Amino acid sequence: MLETKAISNSEVLYVGGDDGDTSPTTKVLHDFQINSGGGLIRSWVDSMRACSPTRPKSFNSQSCWIKEHPSALNMFEEILHKSEGKQIVMFLDYDGTLSPIVDDPDRAFMSKKMRNTVRKLAKCFPTAIVSGRCREKVSSFVKLTELYYAGSHGMDIKGPEQGSKYKKENQSLLCQPATEFLPVINEVYKKLVENTQSIPGAKVENNKFCASVHFRCVEENKWSDLAHQVRSVLKNYPKLMLTQGRKVLEIRPIIKWDKGKALEFLLESLGYDNCTDVFPIYIGDDRTDEDAFKILRDKKQGLGILVSKYAKETNASYSLQEPDEVMVFLERLVEWKQSRCGA
Repeated sequence: MLETKAISNSEVLYVGGDDGDTSPTTKVLHDFQINSGGGLIRSWVDSMRACSPTRPKSFNSQSCWIKEHPSALNMFEEILHKSEGKQIVMFLDYDGTLSPIVDDPDRAFMSKKMRNTVRKLAKCFPTAIVSGRCREKVSSFVKLTELYYAGSHGMDIKGPEQGSKYKKENQSLLCQPATEFLPVINEVYKKLVENTQSIPGAKVENNKFCASVHFRCVEENKWSDLAHQVRSVLKNYPKLMLTQGRKVLEIRPIIKWDKGKALEFLLESLGYDNCTDVFPIYIGDDRTDEDAFKILRDKKQGLGILVSKYAKETNASYSLQEPDEVMVFLERLVEWKQSRCGA
């Protein structure tokens, strides 16, 4: 049986900023609505720089940030203590978390060692990949059928195909709350490809329920030109919004759905909604992961781990510097679980 998530328009439409939310996503949407011309572009470029730091802040700032967001490796025993007696559920971003950030997003391959680590992790805990990528693409990178996958920033969720002991028998899971936006995303993708051809290094990716404009290979003095070209397309689509991540601009439907909502949906699907004995751990490196970090922080449930070498504003509790540290953290979790089970 195929279990689908039915969501009405009234449930998913944003009411821009009325709830006082000051999350990064809401801030960018607010800027897009109230700014015009040069003010808007300056706001976008400033946000692009903030999302994609290329150098650490001052030593004092970096040191203070580390005290507030200590290494998850150094604090591993503390994390285990917090999870004592609870079911750990793992949520993992892909780019910059399981694989390094590379110039060509089509070549963001995870290592065999990381894949083996995630495979072992999924045998110990329910495990989901939550990515801005198209679900089919991130699944083709990871190549593990026993995982839950949430693509397009959580707008395309599918349960394990096989091999998961957490999957309900004879039941498949599918959640696609933004299906009605598929035609307009395809249309915008084509226009973005055309409009950004004049910007060297720009690459547009169709991620099914969102379109991504990568500027990893664009010179910083061209970021303003790129923002102009993206705005020239987006201004004609009032039901779409711009959010920003690590060297990427994301064009997404204006619906009340993000990685935080995906986390909540997956916990509910696993039977852990409103449970006090569940401990979600979400690991991600991008601004879009902040929606999930904020959910966990506000609920005082589980914890978020930001993957970053540089100090960044975050709702995460702990930090790791790079995918190699993520792998070590996951390996330690597996070893701890196996020792508890006598495996």
